[in-house]
Amino acid sequence: MKRSFFGTVLIGLGVLFIVFAVGLPLFVAPAVTKLPYDMQPCPKPPAEQPSGCLKPSVAEAAGAKFLQIKESADGVDISVNTATLRTTVEVLPQAKVTFDEQQAGRLTDDSIVWDVYQTAVRTDTGEVISASSTELALDRVSGAGVNWRGQWLNDSGERDSSVAYSDQIYKFPFGTEQRDYKIYDTDIRAALPATYVDSTEIEGVEVYHFKQTVPDTQVAVPTASLNVLLARFAPQATHAQVFYRNTREVWVEPTTGAYIKVREQPHQELRPNVGSPTVLLDADFSYTDDTVKNSAANASSNRFLLKTVSLYAPIGLGILGLALIVGGVLLARGRATPRSEFDEADAGSPDWDATLPPGRHDLRQAGTVPAGWGTQSDP
Repeated sequence: MKRSFFGTVLIGLGVLFIVFAVGLPLFVAPAVTKLPYDMQPCPKPPAEQPSGCLKPSVAEAAGAKFLQIKESADGVDISVNTATLRTTVEVLPQAKVTFDEQQAGRLTDDSIVWDVYQTAVRTDTGEVISASSTELALDRVSGAGVNWRGQWLNDSGERDSSVAYSDQIYKFPFGTEQRDYKIYDTDIRAALPATYVDSTEIEGVEVYHFKQTVPDTQVAVPTASLNVLLARFAPQATHAQVFYRNTREVWVEPTTGAYIKVREQPHQELRPNVGSPTVLLDADFSYTDDTVKNSAANASSNRFLLKTVSLYAPIGLGILGLALIVGGVLLARGRATPRSEFDEADAGSPDWDATLPPGRHDLRQAGTVPAGWGTQSDP
């Protein structure tokens, strides 16, 4: 009875583990392979950095050429300078806005709203060269921009609510594949292909390398700003256009879709109808070493969690469940070692003598056993 009871318990546990093994990849994994609602930005140093908080992404461009506008005693000073630039991108998830928009039916449960701030400063003087901000909605699984009427972008001093985000912007999908994607470029307000280049390793983390080329494209500039540029760099011209191009490379951890490293080479110039073009921006930005290390560490931790839920745990639980079921079946069926088939078949025979080994029963039944053989006096 005890064996039967414990065998049944083991079988029940085995079945339960099998259910968990099936349920983890089917139900739990899809829930964790989404951008969470409760992400929090890291507080500014020297405050303690909580585990899992969103750290700013920092990139630097040494020897960058850039347009700088600043006020001076004589008015406004406009010049093209050369120095090291540092850009900082900060993400602030908007949980309340997300909830309100979902409740109103303007966003689905698979969307999340982010506010993103980007600032470029001169490292030698600390002066702010440019700043932009945006509010957008992202798909929590693919990381792609969602068509949301509340989105806006402010990169010229005024909010542009006509922006229509799409495709990849600040991350790639969970489960990124070795194929081409599109990345949205805020300067040209469009998404262009990013070609898969190769697979490599950064800080011990496997990454997929993608490259996007933004061709020479005219970009919109407010009339007032364009007139200021003309007055400073091409006073003889009556009109001008601003053109922009860029080569963008991203290294993506495929399981999480997180950017581990980003490199951008933007070039922008003023082209007047009279006079020579003026370079307004020419730089080569790359993530700093600290940003690369932080990104790799976070991606590695999140990747292990996702792999555990979707692969390691289901396999382990499945193997353990099967072992428990087999062990339970064997235990439930177990009993004392049975006698041989001959013993059971002939146990009731009149010629049966329990003191004789099985082989001698054959001789006795055949009538060939000498009298008295097999008794206590046998040698």
